[in-house]
Amino acid sequence: MTSLILGQTLAFTSDPFATDPTEAVVHHRHGAVAMEDGRIVVTGPADRLRADYPDAKVTDHGQNLILPGFVDAHVHYPQTAIIASWGKRLIDWLNTYTFPEEARFNDPAYAGEIANRYLDLALAHGTTSACSFATIHPASVDAVFEAAAKRDMAIWAGKTCMDRNAPDTLRDTAQSAYDDSAALLSKWHGAGRARYVITPRFAPTSTPDQLSALGALWSENPDCMMQTHLSEQTDEIAWVGDLFPDARDYLDTYETHGLLGERGLYGHSIHLTDREKDRLADVGAAIIHCPTSNTFIGSGLFDMGMSARMRVGLATDTGGGSSFSMLRTMAAAYEVAQLRGTALHPAQLVYLATEGSARALMADDIGRLTPGAMADIVVLDLASTPAIAQRQAQADDLWEAVFPTIMMGDDRAVAQTYVAGRPMKSGPRR
Repeated sequence: MTSLILGQTLAFTSDPFATDPTEAVVHHRHGAVAMEDGRIVVTGPADRLRADYPDAKVTDHGQNLILPGFVDAHVHYPQTAIIASWGKRLIDWLNTYTFPEEARFNDPAYAGEIANRYLDLALAHGTTSACSFATIHPASVDAVFEAAAKRDMAIWAGKTCMDRNAPDTLRDTAQSAYDDSAALLSKWHGAGRARYVITPRFAPTSTPDQLSALGALWSENPDCMMQTHLSEQTDEIAWVGDLFPDARDYLDTYETHGLLGERGLYGHSIHLTDREKDRLADVGAAIIHCPTSNTFIGSGLFDMGMSARMRVGLATDTGGGSSFSMLRTMAAAYEVAQLRGTALHPAQLVYLATEGSARALMADDIGRLTPGAMADIVVLDLASTPAIAQRQAQADDLWEAVFPTIMMGDDRAVAQTYVAGRPMKSGPRR
């Protein structure tokens, strides 16, 4: 049966980083989205779609804004319970909070509890798809895919592999990393909306043998994504130089072992050399901007100018990031760009959180309000708080109405989320 949701609709027709942002969208002030069998049939003016589908079930969201569901391109779901933990630098934070928490995921029941908690929180904030690191434990991968399947969510995830510079409880080996990842990939990749991601945590916690083993696995499964971290902090880069003295730079530690490619997702990518930028662009790789994490841990300022040369996704980086909200993440991206002398347009920020992140994941059926895409949708109340409402009331155009919600919005702005056309219950609220 066809269903219609009514409200303001906003769909991208082109990349707002490549053209005038105001000309990259189609906006219907009185719009509608027709959905059938979990997919979008068409988006357009409400009057026309109501006439075309007279028997459709109608849900009217008034003046709320209908967008593609947010796509979070870099998450550590096992860090849900330690989000906003006080820390100094990256390595201190990992040793103090991350590794002790991740060790708990040897318990399948605990892994399942946190996976369900994370996905409920994500949905409450309008995020309908995510790409997540798990832990070294296969049960942690099963847990997040099982939780996502219950909600019919599109999820990318993989076993995090580490065979050095980590506690004994969180180390595997080159062989077990390959074997476990291969078994999980065979079990989950393409099962429903699940996609497996080959996942070395980062070069400092993998020996050359382990990196090579995972590079071989990626070569054998080229339709999989591969995710890792790259050039997040300057002291991390120096550590990589000590561990890999023959490498030309940080990226070379991956390239040498078969872990550089078009389907590679390189989180953070703040302090890149010119050679690294050239190689990432040459192979068509994606870099993932994690602004709340980068400011929270003091990593540095991402260069959004790289979007002219390569795919860029946006991410909360839960729990190094300080919020589950992609709205807050968009606001942080705006602030970081301002510090680098660039004012990102609201259209560019929305694009990064939806279609931009979907493109980073090489997924053409999410992050879009286009026919055939999955009906993963977020509905935003553009007057969700008194502070936002009073500014929105003075807006002269669409973007002035949207920008206050980007800068000040949170889960209260999320009026509804839809996953595969189905309205979802919100997660925990105050």
